[in-house]
Amino acid sequence: MWLFIAFLAVPLIEIALFIQIGGAIGLGWTLVTVVLTAIAGTWLVRNQGLLAMSELKSSFSDLRDPTEPLVHGAMILFSGALLLTPGFFTDAIGFLLLIPAVRIAVFKAVRARVTVQTFQSGPPPRRPHPRDDIIDGDYTEVPPERDRIRRPSKWTDH
Repeated sequence: MWLFIAFLAVPLIEIALFIQIGGAIGLGWTLVTVVLTAIAGTWLVRNQGLLAMSELKSSFSDLRDPTEPLVHGAMILFSGALLLTPGFFTDAIGFLLLIPAVRIAVFKAVRARVTVQTFQSGPPPRRPHPRDDIIDGDYTEVPPERDRIRRPSKWTDH
């Protein structure tokens, strides 16, 4: 239901803002503003994304929980999509998500509603099998040394 409301409300808000801002500053400046916010947003998303990637790499190399850098990266990616979408409302939300303090607040709000059961780095622990003391295998009988016929291997012949 909330998704339907968002898909209905966001375009209506964008149209209303385009009409209001276009009436105040004119069509040309409105279009220039939309293009400039897309360019500035792309540049900011690139820089913030590289920073988030370095944080993610360091969390993996230090064997820390990578949840927060992953969430920051996802929010930066989402803000990039919002900034590339023409509109003032989506640009405002996109620029807000590029502010680290806002991302931290959103992360804490989401984290308060989500319960993580376990977090583990590495392969899962191996459960002992009830028949671990049995080794299954095949065999081939090898004749004793005196029964084998010795011939040159010919691996050095040309």
